Amino acid sequence: QVPLAESGGGLVQAGASLRLSCVAHGRTFSSIAMGWFRQAPGKEREFLAAIDRSGGSTYYADSVKGRFTISRDNPKNTVYLQMNNLKVEDTAKYYCAARSVGVMSTDRRDFGSWGQGTQVTVST
Repeated sequence: QVPLAESGGGLVQAGASLRLSCVAHGRTFSSIAMGWFRQAPGKEREFLAAIDRSGGSTYYADSVKGRFTISRDNPKNTVYLQMNNLKVEDTAKYYCAARSVGVMSTDRRDFGSWGQGTQVTVST
């Protein structure tokens, strides 16, 4: 298990930007791949973005490609999700997730550690 703590969510207007942060504790952060997911009430948890252990490779869901950017700062044990041009349909609880290996995945079943989530609400 990798303890994870997300922060940076909040209430913003459509078109605004937010930067989510996720700090990992208790494990060698540079050896594991990370991902961001979101879940709205009544819907499945949705993959958003993934990054490999070094930050050299990233992958995005079509729904956020061009608007969201995942990055990491390994010395700080932190992964980020920069979200630009937010839309009302982006409203959801956003989760950081960690794998036990360094290769990326888009499948939530491949992620063994999850944060508690941070709420993002986008108003009209």
